[in-house]
Amino acid sequence: MNRFVAAERALRGAAPHALLDTARRVLTDQYAAESVELLMADYGLTVLQPVSAPQCHPESVPVHNSPAGRAFGAQEPYVEALHDGRARVHLPVTVRGDRLGVLSVTLPDGAHARDCLDELADIAEVLGHEVIVAERDTDVYLQARRKDRLTLAAEMQWQLLPGRACARPEYELGAQLEPAYAVFGDNFDWSATADHLTLYVTNGMGEGIEASLLTNLAINALRNARRAGIPLADQAALADQAVYAHYRGRCYLSVLMLDFDLATGRARVVDAGSPQMLRLRGGTVELVTLEAQLPLGMFEETDYVAQEFQVEPGDRLVFVSDGVHAVASPGGEAYGDSALTRAITATRLLPAAEVPRAILRELSDHRGGIVPLDDALVVCLDWRGRSRAEQGVRAGRP
Repeated sequence: MNRFVAAERALRGAAPHALLDTARRVLTDQYAAESVELLMADYGLTVLQPVSAPQCHPESVPVHNSPAGRAFGAQEPYVEALHDGRARVHLPVTVRGDRLGVLSVTLPDGAHARDCLDELADIAEVLGHEVIVAERDTDVYLQARRKDRLTLAAEMQWQLLPGRACARPEYELGAQLEPAYAVFGDNFDWSATADHLTLYVTNGMGEGIEASLLTNLAINALRNARRAGIPLADQAALADQAVYAHYRGRCYLSVLMLDFDLATGRARVVDAGSPQMLRLRGGTVELVTLEAQLPLGMFEETDYVAQEFQVEPGDRLVFVSDGVHAVASPGGEAYGDSALTRAITATRLLPAAEVPRAILRELSDHRGGIVPLDDALVVCLDWRGRSRAEQGVRAGRP
């Protein structure tokens, strides 16, 4: 049995709370590691938090200007040279594009570290998959993600999310919510099959726990309809009925719903409220104007109609809640389309997973340090589509 297989088997057989201890043991035995640390990205994506016992308070590592942060941002292993010829290898822990954190391994010999870099990267990937599974049964890794205490509303919102990034050959997705530790109503959701990507971008109404409860009801109603195989417009209608039945029009929810055909790039859309979609194509940013329909739950038995639009390979779609486009500067100037256009253009070379955080930093500068009155959501979708050869393979043609 080679050492990678031994490491993989050990991690897959580890108790959910003991993944880091198992990784330390196997990397020490098989790779002569001197130390092993697992750092989880916090909810705000500003620091990497060491996984440790609850009573310990280890120092976090900044995502910017640190060797581990460099591996996290570039999504590539980074070898940090230490004294006496030793090396610390920082390895991104990522699952299908969702950036969880970094595995840092100190080895006694720098040359040896580079020789086994690919194996160590594979072990970090296995560890990431095991962390995702383990989070069903332990709070260890969720606790490590927080540098501050979450509000109850934020706890509910983060648990409702599918992840913060996702990557497939046809597309890459990235999303972020702010204020990360006190978000209450904004939300996003996505799900993919072999041939379709469904995406919801939600702008919640209200504040605190009430906003979170409204969003939870609406998202679960949408998921229930989607998982029953119901078309997009009917998903909106059923969720609308669920929200209205509970709130009788007192509360409602804005949502932008999209269903992409992965083979053709044809998308069906229901625009039920305030989230906006901007498209970067060929260096030009434009607001995609859609047919506005009523938010979910505003009136009883609203009918929804899906419209269509086309995405092309190379398109970047950026979705924002009104906590982004309506935010005012200290002088009263709305962030608006022009500032969003500048931010999207300035971040055009970043991967989709990095774009939301970068735009939200720009938004914070625009706000001028004022405490936000509304939560903010940014979702970025990079569309690659399928080549004709890929479409032929999926259709069973030679």
